[in-house]
Amino acid sequence: MKRVTGIGGIFFKAKDPQALGAWYRDHLGLDVTEWGGAIFEWGGAGSEKGMTIWSPFKSDTTYLEPGTASFMINFRVADLHALLAALRSEGCNVVERTEESEQGKFGWVIDPEGNKVELWEPPAEA
Repeated sequence: MKRVTGIGGIFFKAKDPQALGAWYRDHLGLDVTEWGGAIFEWGGAGSEKGMTIWSPFKSDTTYLEPGTASFMINFRVADLHALLAALRSEGCNVVERTEESEQGKFGWVIDPEGNKVELWEPPAEA
């Protein structure tokens, strides 16, 4: 079974996400969107096309919980539900909740050092 296929995003806490986003826009050239993050598109067409998200969150966000770090890596995966089942069978600390939306399917696992890792299966091509 194919597991991780790439990095879907990097999310982290910031004292002032708007100011930090402006710094990255002004000094490093990131195209920071209205929602505060940046999207890096890559690849070709169809399943070869993808994106990686860069996004600061407010320092008091609970989105990274139950992880204990100030950041979270989002990995692209080929089959979220199959991977979560495999991780459970391997004794990993899988968060029971999953989400499905027009952005795709999301699940989470906590690594041995307490970091929340987001697993994302992108939506099928229209």
